[in-house]
Amino acid sequence: MSLAFLLPAGLAALAALLLPLLIHLARRSEQRPIQFAALRWLRQKPKPRHRIRFDEWLLLALRLLLLIALALLLARPVIVGGASDAPWIAVVPGVDLQQARAQPAPENARWHWLAPGFPSLDEPAPRASAPVISLLRELDADLPAGATLTVLVPEQLSGVDAQLPSLSHRIQWRVLPGSMPTGPAQPNVAAFAPSIRHAPQREAAMRYLRAAQAAWSAGNTKAASDQAPHTQPLPANTRQLIWLAPGPLPAAVDAWAREGGVALLDHGATMANLPATTVLWRDATGAPLVEGAAYGKGRVMRFTRELAPQAMPALLEPDFPQQLRTLFDPPRAAPTRVLAATHAPLAGGPVFPQSPRDLQPWLVLLIAVLFLAERWLATGARRTVAP
Repeated sequence: MSLAFLLPAGLAALAALLLPLLIHLARRSEQRPIQFAALRWLRQKPKPRHRIRFDEWLLLALRLLLLIALALLLARPVIVGGASDAPWIAVVPGVDLQQARAQPAPENARWHWLAPGFPSLDEPAPRASAPVISLLRELDADLPAGATLTVLVPEQLSGVDAQLPSLSHRIQWRVLPGSMPTGPAQPNVAAFAPSIRHAPQREAAMRYLRAAQAAWSAGNTKAASDQAPHTQPLPANTRQLIWLAPGPLPAAVDAWAREGGVALLDHGATMANLPATTVLWRDATGAPLVEGAAYGKGRVMRFTRELAPQAMPALLEPDFPQQLRTLFDPPRAAPTRVLAATHAPLAGGPVFPQSPRDLQPWLVLLIAVLFLAERWLATGARRTVAP
């Protein structure tokens, strides 16, 4: 443990210590000589030397200490390496507490939940969830190099990475009975059946979309097909739309896309505020077929050519339904649940420097106490001279 200064130039304020010294010297009690008539005829002797003497030495000391504390505050002192090396035991929420407390541990071990803020194990199990591996990396970076870390985990872990974590501390990984709290159940994903709106002049292109719709709903009787003229409004639960109508996009459809809808537009459709797009689908020759971009909370895509075999040979390819569906499917989340016994962290990870402990709050408190004491002495009724 050592003391360091984040701003050493602030120590230059220590030169202000001369100020109270000069004030006390200038305003100290003066001794005025009194002339007696009988002493006029005595032989004059050399005057004794006067030593520098300070009056109110306690008040002077308080003022000096106050200036020293202010200079230290400007220099921003910190303590480096002051963290305790006591063992840590981190318990993942969901572990059986009785079996956790029955685990052998040193008497000075510190028990905490592996949760945001690392609350003490004496507190109730936290409800806030966070990725276990991220919390473990944070704890590994905060602990000093000499501290040992034991992690008690349930049989299955949630919120893990795709690879084993590599930490700087060698961790004792103990698997105990229990299960991590699960989040709210995810709703069942409905079959892929986007709404289709088309203009009369696009009736010829609808045969290809109907064929794709039949491929999407093959073997799934719940896949309801919503196909109607472009003048018919969208159902309230519509999340995906294929718009085959040239000309400006209606304001209602534009607003729907901004609020989170995903729309695939006709090559002749226009939008007033269409952002810069990127190519999302190319044919075998590399020519772009569909381009798109984010639009508010949703996405907007557009065909680059007419839906006709002579303009888009990909319509006749057997993978056309799958390619079209890929445009709408959101990216799938990676699995985050593993068996805890197979996910023990590895040693040899990067070592992070310990965060220094800031002393400024304590200095502010000391300055306040010194100031109050100085004012009490400076204004006290017992003082005879006010330096």
